[in-house]
Amino acid sequence: MVGAFDYAPAIVLLPFLSFVLSLTAGKYLPKGGAFGGIAATAGSLILSAWVFLTVSAGNAYNETLYTWAAGVGEGTTTLTFGLLLDPLAAMMLLIVSLVALLVHVFSLGYMNDEGETGLPRYYAGLGLFTASMLGFVVADNLLMAFMFFELVGLCSYLLIGFWFREEGPPSAAKKAFLVTRFGDYFFLVGVVGVFATFGTAKFAGEAAFPVIAEEALAGGAEVTTFGFAPETWFTILGLLILGGVIGKSAQFPLHTWLPDAMEGPTPVSALIHAATMVAAGVYLVARMYGFYALSPTALGIVALVGGFTALFAATMGVVKRDIKQVLAYSTISQYGYMMLGLGAGGYVAATFHLLTHAFFKALLFLGAGAVIIAMHHDEDMWNMGGLKNRMPVTYYTFLSGSLALAGIVPFAGFWSKDEVLYEALIHGLAGSPLLLAGYAMGLVAVFFTGFYTFRMVFLTFHGEPRTETARNPHGVRWNVKGPLVVLGVLAATVGVVNMVPLHDLTGGFPPEYLHDWLAHGELSALTSEHYGELLHDYAGYTSADVASYVAGAVSLALALAGVLTAHVLYNVADPDEHTAKLGAVKTLWYNNYYQDEYQIWIAESFVLPLARLADKFDQGIVDGVVNGVSSVSLFAGNRIRRIQTGVVSNYAVLLTLGLTALLVVFGVLGGWFV
Repeated sequence: MVGAFDYAPAIVLLPFLSFVLSLTAGKYLPKGGAFGGIAATAGSLILSAWVFLTVSAGNAYNETLYTWAAGVGEGTTTLTFGLLLDPLAAMMLLIVSLVALLVHVFSLGYMNDEGETGLPRYYAGLGLFTASMLGFVVADNLLMAFMFFELVGLCSYLLIGFWFREEGPPSAAKKAFLVTRFGDYFFLVGVVGVFATFGTAKFAGEAAFPVIAEEALAGGAEVTTFGFAPETWFTILGLLILGGVIGKSAQFPLHTWLPDAMEGPTPVSALIHAATMVAAGVYLVARMYGFYALSPTALGIVALVGGFTALFAATMGVVKRDIKQVLAYSTISQYGYMMLGLGAGGYVAATFHLLTHAFFKALLFLGAGAVIIAMHHDEDMWNMGGLKNRMPVTYYTFLSGSLALAGIVPFAGFWSKDEVLYEALIHGLAGSPLLLAGYAMGLVAVFFTGFYTFRMVFLTFHGEPRTETARNPHGVRWNVKGPLVVLGVLAATVGVVNMVPLHDLTGGFPPEYLHDWLAHGELSALTSEHYGELLHDYAGYTSADVASYVAGAVSLALALAGVLTAHVLYNVADPDEHTAKLGAVKTLWYNNYYQDEYQIWIAESFVLPLARLADKFDQGIVDGVVNGVSSVSLFAGNRIRRIQTGVVSNYAVLLTLGLTALLVVFGVLGGWFV
């Protein structure tokens, strides 16, 4: 009987076909191939929902589809492509395909009104981007995931630099490509290390490398650790792969590419920040969580990086003038929360925040896109104001996303962010200073998040219009408003899937859908007892545990304090730029802690001289030896070159002479052996 799993490859192939169609025939199609992309992503969404329902019935799928390098003999490695469809993948497929569909629809209103000449290239890029992320989600092994990971990076480069005739986008695209490639170098070394250690890179199943690693720690399996203790070597492998995660998910110090990526079209920003490029890193740690759970050191570093990034990025968002720049630093900060949750043992909490963030951040970027259309592509919030009554649909949906981002109850972001912070707190109190430090930084970032989010809302939509464009904004159509409404509803309600505190307080309502969904099942990342012990199975969330509600109340109070501060300072008819009072601190934050300058200094002072030295070695020694050998060879290049006359008759003579010589040689040899 044919089922959802039989059609699962089409989830990836449909957007890929839209890429091919737009690239080859887009200039002949309406809207540059936009409708082909919409149909393809809608098909992926329908199939993803079918897979989701099939997995929810207790089924899972982990099969190899194609062997592209078969190992021969004992100890060799076989490289394969396959699908892993478990609860985590099924949930992520829905997120990616839904956001991609809404971005395609939104692009009809954002891109096609501008008379763009490169629309086929744009929609081809969106199709390949979507296909690459979906392929990454369903990958059943680390090498396959790495390949799609790199494709995601390539697509971001192409789309960020879409307006390549302008000065900013090509530079931003190159920066994104180079910074993330730096992290991916460590990821690649980690992939090789996993193969060398375990002989496999499978994520799930009895022969998966996380399972072998756990057996090795228990003394039940032999693995190659290159002279290190198994615990130490597994930590090294986890940190190497983490390099790629830090680059893609824009965590400190490889975060600097993300704000510059705002040079790309706003729908691309929504796709990158909500469901593809930046989400890929966090998803990879969640997918490999069974392996990371074996190394408390690696998890502690993940948590510390996440907590620091959450606060570090939030401070910069406070002083930005560009609406997309505020959202960019917000993205860096929110993915920091996810990393904090993963490092704290909060696998479900971090994945929950990945889910809620995908919807409210896509909403905020698309809402910002609607504002940018209305403002004739002016992105400076200080040139806006008073748009609330002129753009009511955009305002109320944007407000829904802002309340979710700020973590205000009962919007989705409150439930997921509160759960991340609580996981960090209880595990930190259990004896981990790194987690306590991460929790403290994450908690302070809550105030900053509430402040910069509603500073953005009040400057954009409230008060009086501060320019003529704001007084007479350009209208937006259904293809802009429709995606905003869908995402606005989700930002307000999707938190219901895992309202853990209310579940325990009320004795079981609402159900812990996400916890039950992710923490159990045949191919869950949390199948072993070891992981269950690490995650403590929500032991702290009970109605008798007052601390959980106190922690949530503290987080909510800080968020409300940030919102109230923004209300007092900016919800006025003619607001002042109060951040100027911060003096040197504002300068430091506005210039992004001079991270770009610091990285350029490192590149010019250390990397460039090293590259020049390597180039001298390559040309002077390697090429020198090769050229020297060839110069004294009977078949040196300058001798061979003389017979390349370009005259066809000469070539015919040489071919005839060569064939004759071969016949003579084989004839003589044949005579010898007769």
